[in-house]
Amino acid sequence: MNRTTPAGTPLGDSFHVFDTTLRDGAQREGITYSVADKLAVARLLDEVGVGFIEGGWPGAMPKDTEFFARAREEHFRHAVLVAFGSTRRAGTTADRDPQVRALLDSQAPVVTLVAKSDRRHIERALRTDVTEACAMVRDTVAFLTGEGRRVFLDAEHFFDGFAHDPDTALRVLTAAVEAGADVTVLCDTNGGQLPLQLADTVGEVIARTGFRVGIHCQDDTGCAVANSVAAVQAGATHVQCTANGYGERAGNADLFAVVGNLVTKLGMPVIPAASVPELSRVSHALAEIANIAPDTHQAYVGSSAFAHKAGLHASAIKVDPLLYNHIDPSVVGNDMRVLVTEMAGRASLELKGKELGVDLAGQPAALTSAVRKVKELEAHGWSFEAADASLELLLRKEVAASSDVAEDTTADAPPFRLESYRVILDHRMDGEIVSEATVKVHVADQRVIATAEGNGPVHALDAALRRALEPHLPWLTAVRLSDYKVRILPGAAGTDAVTRVLVESSDHEREWTTVGVHGNIVEASWLALCDALVHKAMRVAQPVTSVSP
Repeated sequence: MNRTTPAGTPLGDSFHVFDTTLRDGAQREGITYSVADKLAVARLLDEVGVGFIEGGWPGAMPKDTEFFARAREEHFRHAVLVAFGSTRRAGTTADRDPQVRALLDSQAPVVTLVAKSDRRHIERALRTDVTEACAMVRDTVAFLTGEGRRVFLDAEHFFDGFAHDPDTALRVLTAAVEAGADVTVLCDTNGGQLPLQLADTVGEVIARTGFRVGIHCQDDTGCAVANSVAAVQAGATHVQCTANGYGERAGNADLFAVVGNLVTKLGMPVIPAASVPELSRVSHALAEIANIAPDTHQAYVGSSAFAHKAGLHASAIKVDPLLYNHIDPSVVGNDMRVLVTEMAGRASLELKGKELGVDLAGQPAALTSAVRKVKELEAHGWSFEAADASLELLLRKEVAASSDVAEDTTADAPPFRLESYRVILDHRMDGEIVSEATVKVHVADQRVIATAEGNGPVHALDAALRRALEPHLPWLTAVRLSDYKVRILPGAAGTDAVTRVLVESSDHEREWTTVGVHGNIVEASWLALCDALVHKAMRVAQPVTSVSP
């Protein structure tokens, strides 16, 4: 790839969305990308329409050197690859500096050079003077542009340096631009800026120099996204971000929030229109590669970004979803959700029922009963906001109970009926601890007894139940218990405690979550496990009714 400008982005080279997930984002504690991971991240960023992807520091890190070598075989639709590095060392020339040579060897068409722009860092960290620091910038930029590379300058610690000594900070920028740098990126390296003061500085720099300016913000004040947007409003035409805000310390400006704001709030088509609905999907895919759970409350793309809990909100949303959503969630590939909790009113439950495929609009008796039931259960520790499958079963049970169908019809019968279960713990002589469970159930007009062992009581109970049911329910072989969460809740008396268990199940097509609550952890787990199987039975047209309370 020889081009140095983004392809297919609506604003072309006039505005840059620059991603540094693979360099600055990789400095987040807990993230370690393999070369294969880095290539996968780059492909996803290209899919979402990012114009520039900073791939790392070739020469300084062998993994990054390998990444650039392998990335030459990639064909990016939108993005240009960028190599990151520093200016030449003091006391040598750019053409003789191995680190600068490594930037050329990467064959990246664009290079970002980092240079200190704060006099205190120049004198104390670099241990040189401002004249030599500017010469280091000028020589390196001139050398790389002379070799056909496009160069951006990251002015490190710019805002702190400008506040301390503006003349020095501007001298560094001027040295870069006079040598051929296209963009001078103002870096809030310590992340200490606030939007108004930062915007004032950006505007002043542009007014005094006329240079093309970019922005790079850390999130130490929690203002990285706001600072980035404020910089753009002040005239910056190049914005550096990381996926999901990954980065050192508190992180960087989140790519998805910045792009979401620029596109939906400022009307700036900074990525292709077809890429905007892909923001949520790509955000979650990048989280998987980083092996970090997606932030459910992340702006625009989090699963809770458009989730509503209060009954007042739900009443308004029933009239018009935009009354409590700042945008249509589908614009960024997300969905609105209604959460059902003790705060739920009739509107909340009616909307949630519609979402789950249960029509409560024309059944006031069922709706009234369901609202009462949810509030009662929530008061005793149940939580349905993360357990849609259990809630759906409850709603369907209330609809069936309020219908004209006779109570003894098989439409209300679960696919199995519990007679009893027993779980014992076996501490063996070799120190191994094994749980054993026995279940007695009635299924398909038969009484079945099954026993199984497991590495814990819930595992053993699940295994025994499966052993009893699989000969009669062939679909059960596809169901897996994929996650199990326990929370101990304070009891009403203050000394008691009840246990809430969430069970996440999956098959080849979907995932669903069920909940159980009881003073005994095994019974709470049993209730959640049963609901999981009953919900699956419903989906394969088996007779269904929840066995939860």
